[in-house]
Amino acid sequence: MAQLNVLKNEILNGAYDERFKRVYVTDEAVKEQHERYVSLANDFAEIFSEERDVRLFSAPGRTEVGGNHTDHNHGRVLAASINLDAIAVASKNDENIVRVKSRGYNMDVCDITDLEIKENEKGHSPALVRGMCAGFLKYGYKIGGFDAVTMSSVLSGSGLSSSAAYEVLVGSMLNYLYNDGKVDPITIAKIAQYAENVYFDKPCGLMDQMACSVGSFVTIDFNNPAEPIVNEVKYNFASSGHSLCIVDTKGSHSDLTDDYAAIRSEMEAVAGCFGKNVLREVPEDEFKKNIPMVRAKVGDRAVLRAIHFFADNARVLKEVDALKNGDFETFKSYILESGDSSYKYNQNVFSVKKPLEQPVSLALALSESILKGKGAWRVHGGGFAGTIQAFVPNEILADYKNAIEGIFGEGSCYVLIIRPVGGAEI
Repeated sequence: MAQLNVLKNEILNGAYDERFKRVYVTDEAVKEQHERYVSLANDFAEIFSEERDVRLFSAPGRTEVGGNHTDHNHGRVLAASINLDAIAVASKNDENIVRVKSRGYNMDVCDITDLEIKENEKGHSPALVRGMCAGFLKYGYKIGGFDAVTMSSVLSGSGLSSSAAYEVLVGSMLNYLYNDGKVDPITIAKIAQYAENVYFDKPCGLMDQMACSVGSFVTIDFNNPAEPIVNEVKYNFASSGHSLCIVDTKGSHSDLTDDYAAIRSEMEAVAGCFGKNVLREVPEDEFKKNIPMVRAKVGDRAVLRAIHFFADNARVLKEVDALKNGDFETFKSYILESGDSSYKYNQNVFSVKKPLEQPVSLALALSESILKGKGAWRVHGGGFAGTIQAFVPNEILADYKNAIEGIFGEGSCYVLIIRPVGGAEI
């Protein structure tokens, strides 16, 4: 904690560089943070006061690495936090009011003496602030008022979980401002899901929040969604000789809600053929023995999506083992298998409603042409539009980026780092 002007001078003089290095990993990234955080501190001075003692916070976006569309049927996922993040400059107040001014948006003002769900806030960020406060109380932790300015490099609609990063950012501020950092990352993730489900009114799973909160590679087993098993996967990604690229194909997510919902509902329909609610409850061998019955009841696409679920759910364990053993080549082979399964069986690469629009398919085809035999590529996140993921050898990174951006436009290929730290105070 430091007075605003002192803080800015300390950042510029390198006093925070060690803390930045813990979060942002590379020397180049550390230097980039100087301007970011000082600029945000200036926002705080302009909106609130130069005289306040302030603190710095960060919460990363995430990338899904393994387990595509498995979490909603209580499967396993492998995810990782990335170096694109939401950051905040914040200061406590004694008014029981939370004020958050995010760059480019109107200020959110929440009276936290009233934590009732507000119908008019659903789908808007004040609901997340109010929901996070309610969740902290629900779990037995303290809350209090604060003033904050935020900005984010996590792209909205990119499949990198900008909303989860924001939730975890708010949770990190409550954690360090009022709870001495004693709230563990897994609990913050659960509170974030609660805020999004109950207050924001979006029925999300827990993967996004958990990956943003915990940091590094993390595997999550949702067999018991109320108490998911979360384990950090120790692997030094910098040693792989690869970069993680997220390609924004600029496809529209509008009118795709039905496509996303159909994957879950069809998997659950297959489970229903066996008297179960989700596929994780169905033994794979029993499913395979009864495919004629299942396809007669729910159709071939549902059968194919179930095949994908069982294979990708098992594949997560293989991906984790490969990383733990430092075998990145084997890890890449599983990434390719997962991508192939998503394309052929899960069928979430383009929408059947818009067969002429296939930017994700095109990005995958280009990636295969450039990287075949060297890297790995797969659809990223929900699919149908949006982003793909590619692990690209550093020696051909420039060629890959240039080729991709020649098709999808400058800035469409994001070169990322796997971040070792989740939600944190800097």
